[in-house]
Amino acid sequence: MDYKEALTYIEGVGKFGMNLGLNRIERMCELLGNPQDSLKVIHVGGTNGKGSTVTFISNILIEEGYRVGIYTSPHLERFTERIKINNEEISENDVVRLIEGMKQVIDIVVKEGYDHPTEFEIVTACALKYFREKQVDFVVLEVGLGGRLDATNIVDPLVSVITSISYDHTNILGNTIEEIAFEKAGIIKKIGP
Repeated sequence: MDYKEALTYIEGVGKFGMNLGLNRIERMCELLGNPQDSLKVIHVGGTNGKGSTVTFISNILIEEGYRVGIYTSPHLERFTERIKINNEEISENDVVRLIEGMKQVIDIVVKEGYDHPTEFEIVTACALKYFREKQVDFVVLEVGLGGRLDATNIVDPLVSVITSISYDHTNILGNTIEEIAFEKAGIIKKIGP
């Protein structure tokens, strides 16, 4: 598999659409040795300002001398923008290697009777595995959609950050600010700040 084939594979998963829930990502990460459990995560959710907040936090940590994994979505120009360490994008070779390994995990998950993992779940699992491999000091992780049932919510963060909340994805998150806020606040853990 080359880089173009890896991207074609990831994009082809898009036919499975959006399927909120944590059971598939939990099983995938379990098969990967639960990389999320060894990461110090700052989890960023909200409606507007998530990307800017991720940038501010990660740059502060980088300036303090830490090795920082950064996960955002979607990408603007290149797929590799989604996964960075100290603002350096993941290499195309690492993308290929991670996707090749994920194909085996995905086959097991599907064979066990789970729905096919979504593109976002696959990329999230790859990012978590990559950050563990590279032994980053911190991960600044951006929620994809909502929070409570988002694939990134598999982590147990050091801190949960919620930016401004307004009406978005009302067909999925709810029709009122209160319903949307409930979904976004789902990244807050019981004893976490």
